Amino acid sequence: MIIENCLQGSPEWEKIKIGKPSASNASRIITTGGKPSEQRKDYLYELAGELLTGKREESYKNANMETGNEREEESRNFFEFVYGVEVTQVGVIYKDKQKKFLCSPDGVVLKEKYGLEMKNVIPKTQVKYLLENKLPAEHFGQIQFSLYVTGFDYWIFLSYVPLMKPLIIKVEPDKKYQKALRIELAVFVKELETITNKLKDEI
Repeated sequence: MIIENCLQGSPEWEKIKIGKPSASNASRIITTGGKPSEQRKDYLYELAGELLTGKREESYKNANMETGNEREEESRNFFEFVYGVEVTQVGVIYKDKQKKFLCSPDGVVLKEKYGLEMKNVIPKTQVKYLLENKLPAEHFGQIQFSLYVTGFDYWIFLSYVPLMKPLIIKVEPDKKYQKALRIELAVFVKELETITNKLKDEI
């Protein structure tokens, strides 16, 4: 595990992420069932475009997403207070020196070796999450990808809304999924390199 410290969202962070498969896009590479995603080719071309232009493709953010980003510090402080731990903010984490793919966790607790994924959702989403009382399926891939990158034994998922009960779920590695992820990720990275090198040669 290799940590690069920089401010998430900063120009430096944006530059580091250019052309690198990331945990937040795990579902665009592999499904929760371990099969290649239907979005795989689109994501492959997106990253190839970033490598060829040196610019990241801008991602869409609606008002709810902006509000969630604004509440991130509040939810992190809440977690630190409840669990009595220090959450360290990092820029990105690579699995190894090759730096072929990465994750950008909302925080890590280095002393106890686990990561933190925080979702600052709207109230109606929190109601749904609390009633289901389990890790939402849409965040499964991101957390499993992060566990694969870091090698941590577990990850904490926190869904937070002020004045409502939080949802806190401990997530451990899914061995079957991670085996499939390892294979699909290796194929994806290789194909990305092949496409990028081919198009570079044609310029």
